[in-house]
Amino acid sequence: MRKNRMFSREVGKSVIGVMAVAALAWGSQALAMEPLPAQPPVPADNPLSAAKIELGKMLYFDPRLSIDGTVSCNSCHNVMTNGTDNRPVSVGVKGQKGGRSAPTVFNAAFLSAQFWDGRAATLEDQAKGPILNPIEMGMPSEAAVLDRLNNIPGYVAKFAEVFGGDKALTYDNLAKAIAAYERTLITPNSPFDRYKRGDENAMSEQAKRGMKLVEEVGCTACHNGPNFAGPALPTGQGFFQKFPTNQNSGYVKKYDLMGDTGLHSVTGKDEDKFMWRVPTWRNVALTAPYFHNGSVKTLEEAVRVMADTQLNKSLSKKEVADIVAFLNALTGEIPAQTLPVLPQPVNMSVVGDQ
Repeated sequence: MRKNRMFSREVGKSVIGVMAVAALAWGSQALAMEPLPAQPPVPADNPLSAAKIELGKMLYFDPRLSIDGTVSCNSCHNVMTNGTDNRPVSVGVKGQKGGRSAPTVFNAAFLSAQFWDGRAATLEDQAKGPILNPIEMGMPSEAAVLDRLNNIPGYVAKFAEVFGGDKALTYDNLAKAIAAYERTLITPNSPFDRYKRGDENAMSEQAKRGMKLVEEVGCTACHNGPNFAGPALPTGQGFFQKFPTNQNSGYVKKYDLMGDTGLHSVTGKDEDKFMWRVPTWRNVALTAPYFHNGSVKTLEEAVRVMADTQLNKSLSKKEVADIVAFLNALTGEIPAQTLPVLPQPVNMSVVGDQ
């Protein structure tokens, strides 16, 4: 029987606790397919407010958080579409390409760990990383980020309004504001959600067959819970699975599925090789290409790959079509977005020659 693995971690450090349990040991509650809650968890040390969300939105859309003023959070996680950039791997400053496909920001607030390898425990932790990554946004240090923002009077005033005090503009508060905005990026009322709440006509008969099939085939041993990314866990305890488990599958070589070692690239531990945080199925019909390296272009092919590499099963054309119909029923309502007006520096450029 395949094993699921749950990790408890400290950000930036090795895994500090490991528990492997049989997939079915989670019981019916963990394996249930549930509607999306109306609100995500909100940490006690970062309560939501309209002003904080507005500030976070400004920062999320502001390319001046990158070294050359060309890349914002939204560049790779486009909230005007599906929360991704639909590229195999994202493009950062100076045209540099990263090594992994950008996961969707929509419903990330329901995850108990962030990034493909789960190395960030919270949205706040995750928000700090790309800005300082030399390939992504390329800022050399937290101090350089704060120096830039301190030269924009509107940001100084906004941070003071939201966080109070003379030292409101900090890197931690920047991350808190961005995370607050990201907690509004929820996609409710998918056909599946409406069906689970009693609307028998919300899903097609084909989608209903697909819903039954993903349970029978074994997909929901990992893709369960309201976000279809595993059971709800305490913050920092990501829900992980080895991928691929069937390493003899022809798809492994075809799509280079073992070219990246996943969690192992963070911890350096052999037992963490090819362990990945289970990704959400929510809006998966919109977020092609698929897998950590963006190597698979279509959802139909992704279903075939997963069945073979994870469950050692070959699906018929009809079975694939039914599962894809169900996955399409997980597309929710994308929250309407308006572009923020960003604060401006006075009589100077904060980006300059980079």
